[in-house]
Amino acid sequence: MNDQTKIQDADLIARAAGTTPGYMPGFGNDFETEALPGALPQGMNSPQKCNYGLYGEQLSGTAFTAPSHQNERTWCYRIRPSVKHSSRYRKIDVPYWKSAPHVDPDVISLGQYRWDPVQHEEGASYDWISGMRTMTTAGDVNTQVGMASHIYLVTESMVDSYFFSADSELLIVPQEGRLRFCTELGVIDLEPKEIAIIPRGLVYRVEVLEGPCRGFVCENYGQKFELPGRGPIGANCMANRRDFKTPVAAYEDREVPSTMTIKWCGQFHQCQIGWSPLDVVAWHGNYAPVKYDLRTYCPVGSILFDHPDPSIFTVLTAPSGVPGTANIDFVLFRERWMVMEDTFRPPWYHKNIMSELMGNIYGQYDAKPQGFVPGGMSLHNMMLPHGPDRDAFEGASNAELAPHKLDNTMSFMFETRFPQHLTAFAANEAPLQDEYIDCWDGIEKKFDGTPGKK
Repeated sequence: MNDQTKIQDADLIARAAGTTPGYMPGFGNDFETEALPGALPQGMNSPQKCNYGLYGEQLSGTAFTAPSHQNERTWCYRIRPSVKHSSRYRKIDVPYWKSAPHVDPDVISLGQYRWDPVQHEEGASYDWISGMRTMTTAGDVNTQVGMASHIYLVTESMVDSYFFSADSELLIVPQEGRLRFCTELGVIDLEPKEIAIIPRGLVYRVEVLEGPCRGFVCENYGQKFELPGRGPIGANCMANRRDFKTPVAAYEDREVPSTMTIKWCGQFHQCQIGWSPLDVVAWHGNYAPVKYDLRTYCPVGSILFDHPDPSIFTVLTAPSGVPGTANIDFVLFRERWMVMEDTFRPPWYHKNIMSELMGNIYGQYDAKPQGFVPGGMSLHNMMLPHGPDRDAFEGASNAELAPHKLDNTMSFMFETRFPQHLTAFAANEAPLQDEYIDCWDGIEKKFDGTPGKK
């Protein structure tokens, strides 16, 4: 039985139960879903005997005593308890997937950096694990603060192979190709212009629907991603809860030799089991994977003069212990109208305490019209100045300020309060643009002390 047949079987099971495979809308909702009628207990979580001979098990994403508005857990009703999906582990080497703290003494992370897209090696085959390439790390995975940024290169499906991270939740941003995430709680199909979040501890398998596949990953060691507070903006715009989609239950009942890989405290371990661990027939709770279509993000901006801080474009935030200072912000720069009067419209020159790693999904970024290509990345570390290159500055300073639409553009930023340290791969193997720092060389001194001179 091939991988496609496995998923089709799960779909058929769901259809037989009177449900349509797909998604439930909402973000942080308390969902309930079952792939067989009556598999989900009603009015209680842990009956003496579950229907269909299932085992009840809770997956907790927060401490039991977390405040109720932050408490996240899901009750699963599964063919085998997950202790049967774990065995004696052996350490394995995953050489390109790094975790913080990871400071290479031979690498200089202080600087403004930009990379061309990381290319697929001719003739090479990579799955989700072997194709991960860490670019930067920040914080400490052991104390659960900070993050890592990765590029994934995936050309082949995981076959009878499963993975989960005990360290982190993963925010996945595809740039090319289509992937399928077969998780314990259902199936997510993902393509460019969408993102997905896979929670810490959730078991899944990744399949290639259309390859080769490349994209970006933000590995979040800290508090879970949530929607940012809108403050005076109010109840609407930015990312709306109804546009997030969580999969319905779909299970596999397959007895076949399988491999389980776990990322734990930055190390990788493997064990062998005799069946698929994706055996959750029904579940209810608010700790679940989710996808989101970035095209539904509604930007908010200035309609008279000046423009707000780029934080106005935050899609998701992972809080830190400092109010208003994020462990991670995920920020989106997509198509939008620019209408401000007497205003320099691109991002202004600045330096701040946040470290900004950007990626280009498609099109042209307005502050860097040359060199920042789809699939590429840039890094401006904390307290390092950056901003428009000379051409962007001159163009924006002298443009006729009619209403203008920034079109065919979608870039994003992984922003963190911690310094991001480059890996040896980012410094030595990834296609670093050595000339990037020179993009500001053409900026001229324009100072004229004549009163009233502009």
